[in-house]
Amino acid sequence: MSKEKTMQLRKQVAQFEKSDTAASVKQIINTIPPFFILWFLAYQALDISIFLTIVLAIVASGFVVRVFIIFHDCTHGSFFKNKKANAILGTITGIMTLFAYEKWKRDHSIHHATSSNLDKRGTGDVWVMTVDEYIEASPGRRFAYRLYRNPIVMFGLGPLFLYLVSNRFNRKDARPKERNNTYFINAAIVALYGGMIWWIGLPAFAIIQGTILIVAGSFGIWLFYVQHQFEDSYFEDEDQWDYVKAAVDGSSFYKLPKVLQWLTGNIGYHHVHHLSPRVPNYNLEQAHELTPPLHQATTITLKTSLKSIRFRLYDETKKTFVGFKEIQHLLNNTKTTLQRSSVQEK
Repeated sequence: MSKEKTMQLRKQVAQFEKSDTAASVKQIINTIPPFFILWFLAYQALDISIFLTIVLAIVASGFVVRVFIIFHDCTHGSFFKNKKANAILGTITGIMTLFAYEKWKRDHSIHHATSSNLDKRGTGDVWVMTVDEYIEASPGRRFAYRLYRNPIVMFGLGPLFLYLVSNRFNRKDARPKERNNTYFINAAIVALYGGMIWWIGLPAFAIIQGTILIVAGSFGIWLFYVQHQFEDSYFEDEDQWDYVKAAVDGSSFYKLPKVLQWLTGNIGYHHVHHLSPRVPNYNLEQAHELTPPLHQATTITLKTSLKSIRFRLYDETKKTFVGFKEIQHLLNNTKTTLQRSSVQEK
């Protein structure tokens, strides 16, 4: 894409960057109160059936994902026009979703600035190794990577790591504002959870809130994973990396059923979001539909996205993701070469 077309594309999308206070307030109303209502109904349902409670908790987890999208927009300063309003709502929704607002705001902005850049991986990203890096890695590092990319670990234990570790501690060089925000959110979570456990008891709280957080966390990680880990995703070294190509070619259009699209706050239009993070979630669909060049983004569906589980390593030569089995012959050749070298040295 030429520089002129790039500027034109960004200009076309820029018209959708304006937040609408009425639309934002409407989204708060149709997201947060329903979550609390579902939570209350799940608790009441314990007197009827634990199965019904779990079903209601799973439905409530969908609203937690939607709450997170509001939190996410606040970190980008796109939900409200007022910076302070974004910070206040972001902190409140951060407590609800167990995410530290200022901390995640920083990490996520780095993710946007470096997404698909092979030389700047590591902050706010899913761990991606290239084929060459994996082959050259030590056995221990390969094992760690395979463990990390295991679906049970990534989508099962991943949410627990985020909730209990990653989101709870500040980085060493965090600024006071970021550090204090994390402390405040942690204290609020402890007070809120402690009060709820005292009120309804640990078993009831664990069943309801535990189900909600695990399901919401797993689905949230899945959304983030598949929208950057698709077969022909874009990755380049720093000297070849381009922001617009990283957005349009390195982020997918996840075409979800309308119900899931609503619950996920249109984040399936991830290519639009990466091109212009200041577009509020409720404007993403319109931005996509009215900007023809964006229709060229890779489209995945619920069915086709399941293939992403097999994509483990990025092949820089073929410009595509591959699985571990597809490079086994390269590993075997490397082992043979090392063995021969060892024999010759002796």
